Amino acid sequence: MRNQILYYAWKYHGEWKQIAKAICEQEKWDVLSYEGQFVTIVDDEYPNSLRMLEFPPWILFYEGDWTLLERKAVAVIGSRKTSFYGKKACEHVVSLLKKRYVIISGVAKGIDRFAHQEALSHHTIGIIGCGLDISYPKENTLLYQQLKKNHLIISEYPKGVKPLAHHFPWRNRLIAALSSSIIVIEANIKSGTMLTVNEGLILNKSIYCIPHAYFEEQGKGCNLLISQGANVIVDDQDIEHI
Repeated sequence: MRNQILYYAWKYHGEWKQIAKAICEQEKWDVLSYEGQFVTIVDDEYPNSLRMLEFPPWILFYEGDWTLLERKAVAVIGSRKTSFYGKKACEHVVSLLKKRYVIISGVAKGIDRFAHQEALSHHTIGIIGCGLDISYPKENTLLYQQLKKNHLIISEYPKGVKPLAHHFPWRNRLIAALSSSIIVIEANIKSGTMLTVNEGLILNKSIYCIPHAYFEEQGKGCNLLISQGANVIVDDQDIEHI
């Protein structure tokens, strides 16, 4: 079954529904020679937290230290277009959280990048929406290399799969599932960050938000979540309670 899933993932470029259809219909498959590490849903090493998802990934390709998934983790997420305030808030929050948690984020521009970079002195996990051989965005190439060498980077897409737009909201469910809590640093009301939060709420994850000034567009998502009942971070003591 493990090799069967790998073949379908390769044939269908990691697309969940097509893999599911192939498994259901027991489509013809062949043993595939694949250079790289992977874990499938039938393996003992598969994270139990992902089995709680409505659509758990059939396969996870990875590079780095898989055992980091055994440690308690929090997600730190936010906008790709960040303000100076958002950058400084992210770095400060992560500087405190990284001492107790593995930091999970999406290796995107902005808040994701700042969260990973601040956590490099401890442990961090990146979840991406393309093959592990593709660095996206390009400016994160060095960060990719650091994650692969000393931390962990994960994708449900085999090598060669491009970063298509629909991959990113889909991968957000993994960020939510692998984290015990979700910390939102900066977010517009309509954004991938809010989709991750929605996934987290379905999974009963605790949501924490940095408050923003009234006129800051990048922070309206955070303020909305706070008004709806998310935990607000106002000082270091709040971070210590996460």
